[in-house]
Amino acid sequence: MRSFGTGSKPPRNLSREEAAQAFTAILSGSESDATVASFLVTLRWKGVTTEELMGMAMSARAQSRIPCMGMSGLVTVAPPQDGHDTIPPLEVAAGIVAAAAGARVLIVSDRCVPPRRGLTAANVLEGLGLSMTWDSTEAEDWITKAGFATVSVAGLCPPLLSLRKVRGDMLVRTPLSTLEKLIAPPGSAMLIGAQRGPVLGAAVEVLKGLGHRRGVALQGPEGSVVPFVTKRTRGIELDGNHLVSVTVEPADFGLEDAAEPELPLFGPAEDGQGSSDNPVLCQAASDLVLKVLEGEHGPARKATLLSAALMLKACGRCMTIAEGVDAATSALESGAALERVARLRSLIA
Repeated sequence: MRSFGTGSKPPRNLSREEAAQAFTAILSGSESDATVASFLVTLRWKGVTTEELMGMAMSARAQSRIPCMGMSGLVTVAPPQDGHDTIPPLEVAAGIVAAAAGARVLIVSDRCVPPRRGLTAANVLEGLGLSMTWDSTEAEDWITKAGFATVSVAGLCPPLLSLRKVRGDMLVRTPLSTLEKLIAPPGSAMLIGAQRGPVLGAAVEVLKGLGHRRGVALQGPEGSVVPFVTKRTRGIELDGNHLVSVTVEPADFGLEDAAEPELPLFGPAEDGQGSSDNPVLCQAASDLVLKVLEGEHGPARKATLLSAALMLKACGRCMTIAEGVDAATSALESGAALERVARLRSLIA
């Protein structure tokens, strides 16, 4: 906290080095919960800068066991780690489809992350007879053999687990929600979800500053990496040194729908719980993903194809979103995506 300054003056922005030092101290466990909470609240209140995010991400990466270093054709998918309340995490279906179309896909996820404790890829995978791994070596092995893996961000960076109590007590999202999306193989292509607001440019600037050459930041529903199908979705693409505005218009690809993919409705969760604590919702999300992979038509299929197309474009497998949609559609309709599920199950068995 001393780095922000003292007295009645507004807190100043930290340099990249100062942010890295502060976050290293937090991850070491040497700071009290009160100090950690004050640090995170101050960042949220004043607005976190790209330099601060880069410094914190560099610190976290230095203490992480990151898989797939130097792997070609890899796209790291970074949805909200605290999950979704009302929409299914279709990045699982999209990632499997993209893998079947030739990409290598690493989803960085987790389970029961506060404050939202929403549905994540981990919940969906369990219902499919698959799993998220906490082991970076195992994640790399699955990608090498099947082109797809989901790894726990806390498995990559174990000190993050010690911050869950503070996050739960704070009840609001903090820059940690952005930071944990940045724990990824350096140089990999990225598809990262962004919340509503003026954060798209900052997210891509951080990716660029961390050495990534290709990536897309997308403002899907609830900060998802899956586009809307009822309206256009805004995004920004990193292509080398250039930032390019991206608009995903589902009607352009014949994928517009009157409704978004949805889950059964339930009342508010009990205090300290979320959607991921509801077994009926978890199974409903898994069932929806399986139906998509089995070829069922509807808004979930359309959203899956758009997200898979973005993954294929981000990693350079396809040059345009339209080409990505065609490749994803072929992988889905040929049965290659469903076969990929069977291959993954054989690796876990």
